[in-house]
Amino acid sequence: MGWVVPREMKNGKTRYMACYRDVRGKTRSAGTYPTEAKAEKAYLKAESNMAAGRLGDPKRGRQKFSAYVTETWFPNHEIEHSTRQNYSYVLNKHVMPEFGGMRMIDILPEHVRGWMTKMGEEGVPAQTRRQAKVVLDAILTTAFNDQVTLLHAGKGVKRPTVAKKTKRIITSEQFDRFHAEIGKCDHDGERMQLLVETDIETGMRWGELTELRVKDLDADTAIITVARVVVNLNPAFHPEGKRFLVKDYPKDGEWRQLKISTDLNKKLADFATTRGLGADDLFFEYIPPTEPKRRKRPEQLPDPITLGWTEPHPKSGRQYRHGTISAYSGMKCRCQYCRDAMAAYRAERRAIGKDNPRTPRHRHTDGHFDGQWFRTQVFYPAVQAAGIPFKFTPKSMRDAHASWILAGGADIQVAKERLGHGSITTTEQYLGTLPGAGEAALAALNNIRGPRREAAATEPTPETATTEDKAPDMAELLKMMATIKDTVERLAT
Repeated sequence: MGWVVPREMKNGKTRYMACYRDVRGKTRSAGTYPTEAKAEKAYLKAESNMAAGRLGDPKRGRQKFSAYVTETWFPNHEIEHSTRQNYSYVLNKHVMPEFGGMRMIDILPEHVRGWMTKMGEEGVPAQTRRQAKVVLDAILTTAFNDQVTLLHAGKGVKRPTVAKKTKRIITSEQFDRFHAEIGKCDHDGERMQLLVETDIETGMRWGELTELRVKDLDADTAIITVARVVVNLNPAFHPEGKRFLVKDYPKDGEWRQLKISTDLNKKLADFATTRGLGADDLFFEYIPPTEPKRRKRPEQLPDPITLGWTEPHPKSGRQYRHGTISAYSGMKCRCQYCRDAMAAYRAERRAIGKDNPRTPRHRHTDGHFDGQWFRTQVFYPAVQAAGIPFKFTPKSMRDAHASWILAGGADIQVAKERLGHGSITTTEQYLGTLPGAGEAALAALNNIRGPRREAAATEPTPETATTEDKAPDMAELLKMMATIKDTVERLAT
């Protein structure tokens, strides 16, 4: 039940404040009015709105978008740590600069639509614009549900269309070349070969693969249990300020078991035995280098006289010959010749004890592979050496696994469960992705059109018809022309 509180004003007049209690028992004001009757009507209306479910406080809608996001939405939004990190980047880069200074109640669909158009004109990629709209919609949906706003400004504003690219699937022959090349890397080639072989045969996600431990393999039944996943985070978003966070569940939230081949099972078991790995040890552990990486230099450096000059120095105008330490330090030239010259100079100084080798630099991890390090230092060099003519990434090995097992006749439901997809629609995208799928479709088409095409091939065409074939048609035409001529002459007389 509401009530009215009289208030004496400075001019001696009395005004009346309408008060009521919200659902939490907190005293709220429905406004101040000149008469007691109007104040009573106001608190009765407020109580009626509460009973109807319209609990929003108008003051909440007048807060700035930035204040609502940073103080209410983001701290209380239950999302994964990796998602929170991605949302934070998108918010700071694209959403806050546009809406941060606006009041929640002032944001309208026309503002959202104009924002999407503006990003497109600024050259923001469609995928980024789509992700920014997803983040904004999540904020506005929560605000609408909590009755901070009476309108969802994102409703009706379409997200940009992102072209779905065709998946290029590696063939088994290409993978064999890649597998051989990755074994030649400088970072424990045997371990790297086993990693990519396990990935291509199981289709595990990168976070699942790099968190695989010895206890997850049942060597007696050749079954791998996928029970955890590791994500790489910025320490600012890690609960303990670290870089790697291990979650006790995969992406789909359910454990799954993968049957592997006898050959792979033996390789994994033998690897664990020969390396002395315990039950809790990682199969694919990052081992920091103990020595600095030395770049390979030519046995004999070329004569700088044959290499030409650098561009003039922007201040002094002086030029240096390529392949000299002067060009490397004075002009800061980083061509291969200048780098080789500086490397040779430093090697000579270290040989006589004048300089100490630089302490090797490496990524500080808890044993998990850093995805970027693996791609740049191990994966992509092997892809280039194997001569794979299209973009091939660690994610592509999971795509290849899905495509291979479906092309080999595996049931699509089995493939869905093996890959850990939440929807069978996701699994269906891998149907017909192998290069041979197009040839199979043409073969099926030829089974229908083949007889027709053969029959058409036996019929003479105007280009291939002989003179004998055309002769009857020509005689008939001459006969008709003569008849027409006789008829015209008779009519003329």
